[in-house]
Amino acid sequence: MRLTIVGCSGSFAGPESPASSYLLEAEDGDGRTWRIVLDLGSGALGALQRFASPSALDAVLISHLHPDHFIDLCGLYVARRYDPHLDPTDPPAPLPVYGPVGTAERVLAAYGPDAATELPSVYDVRPFTDGGVVQVGPFTITSRTVNHPVPAFGLRVEHDGVVVAYSGDTDSCSNLVALARDADLFLCEASFVEGRDEGRDVHLTGKRAGEAATEADARRLVLTHIPVWTDTDTVVDEARRAYLGPVEAARSGASYVLERVEAR
Repeated sequence: MRLTIVGCSGSFAGPESPASSYLLEAEDGDGRTWRIVLDLGSGALGALQRFASPSALDAVLISHLHPDHFIDLCGLYVARRYDPHLDPTDPPAPLPVYGPVGTAERVLAAYGPDAATELPSVYDVRPFTDGGVVQVGPFTITSRTVNHPVPAFGLRVEHDGVVVAYSGDTDSCSNLVALARDADLFLCEASFVEGRDEGRDVHLTGKRAGEAATEADARRLVLTHIPVWTDTDTVVDEARRAYLGPVEAARSGASYVLERVEAR
């Protein structure tokens, strides 16, 4: 399985990265490459095209309905609906889009009512549930509710014995640890800084992300959703004091090839 960081800037696009978006690719038994995207936040669609055509996606998974995680679904709708290279007599099947209840309505509210009749022919919108499991090609995806002010889900993606866990936006909670249990790579937000951001039930600090990775016995921690006003080294250092495994900050364009390892 290959993970590519499309965008990792927290809360809004930054000068060096779009907002949250992560591409996962894996081959099935017939050698066909499947591509799913976790979140498609502000600015992400442009950067995504460096790695995959909008027509080559097999599903988009939206963790929650804040703009920095879903808004580029509007642009993807245009790309898949109006591409002049598509054969109008043989349009592609609607793209599966998984997200919280109300995702289709939120996209229409952002795009405009003129898309109402066409949206179902472009997107097949399906709701996540707490503990639900869906299959997209060779990927098995488990969704769990996490601790954020709006309905939000963390995701656990499995393929051929490899696990990538994605926190979405959350503060500490038991479901986050369950999602990351024994994960080969734990992609975890760290928007807040200890001693600066005192609010709870919104975001993690680097320290709390590290604590979750330790409790889950995750093999690797990649911190993401770091806002432009936060020093990346600060949250990485916080995480390293709470987690003894490898830690780094996500970087737009970085990729990770993950292979099955023997159980510890």
